[in-house]
Amino acid sequence: MKTTLVIMAAGIGSRFGGGIKQLAPVGINGEIIMDYSIHDAIEAGFNKIIFIIRKDIEEAFKEAIGNRIEKICEELGVETAYAYQELQNLPENVDFPTERTKPWGTGHAVLSCKEVLHEPFAVINADDYYGKEAFVKIHEFLGNYTPEKSHEFCMAGFILKNTLSENGSVTRGICKLNDCGQLTSVHETSNIVKTADGAAVKEGEIYSTVNPEAYVSMNMWGLTPEFMGMLETGFEEFFANMGEKDVLKAEYLLPIYIDELLQAGKVSVKVLDSHDKWFGVTYKEDKEYVQQSFARLTRDGVYKENLFEDLKA
Repeated sequence: MKTTLVIMAAGIGSRFGGGIKQLAPVGINGEIIMDYSIHDAIEAGFNKIIFIIRKDIEEAFKEAIGNRIEKICEELGVETAYAYQELQNLPENVDFPTERTKPWGTGHAVLSCKEVLHEPFAVINADDYYGKEAFVKIHEFLGNYTPEKSHEFCMAGFILKNTLSENGSVTRGICKLNDCGQLTSVHETSNIVKTADGAAVKEGEIYSTVNPEAYVSMNMWGLTPEFMGMLETGFEEFFANMGEKDVLKAEYLLPIYIDELLQAGKVSVKVLDSHDKWFGVTYKEDKEYVQQSFARLTRDGVYKENLFEDLKA
């Protein structure tokens, strides 16, 4: 069965100092975080990669990774494709608000793949390192897909304390599970900071403690091809229910929509344990730590110095 990895790479990280943070070199040979995610996905069994980008970063993206990865994937028998997240790509009955400059969010990003995505898929952020375990578990889950299981999804569940930045606050989807390991809710929580006691939400000078052992979503989902139809319907509802929200800032976010489906009893989401330590370049100051982390993983033999060498053997 074909299984696809969808990489959301359309965002430019303003907190990273104005550069395209997804394209920052962090590996010992100048690899970027996406290189490691693609390696781990192919190693786990994924055989198609879709990059979600914007037209205005296409040249820089292909220069940094696209052209190179296309060649590697061709050698390995892995298909590649591009999808473009464009602000003007809206439901037929919606007029584009011309003053809008902010992307519509992760739900809209995945929806931009609808013409090239027809198989079970995992979706990830381009600037997050997830570790190998989650790719293996999600691929195994997707391998059991049948049309009768079209509403059965999964999510890589990371431990909050393993996903915090030393350099500022982060947003995480804090999860609740039932006794069977099924997701019952995911709450997007902003301004989570690392503290001496673990973690807290910081609002001004007020700190509210958060359980550092809680499961969080890092936007790593395992989804079915039928989800794309749900996602399109949800995007139409997003505009129909805009109400008092600011149409110039409102976002259609993947975890929020999946939570809406959960609360309506329309889907189930199995949480797959991952105890790997996340890292990423949320802030410019994160880059040195990420570089050191990949150098250590290479020294420890987790990755080859020539990253894709082991997959070509």
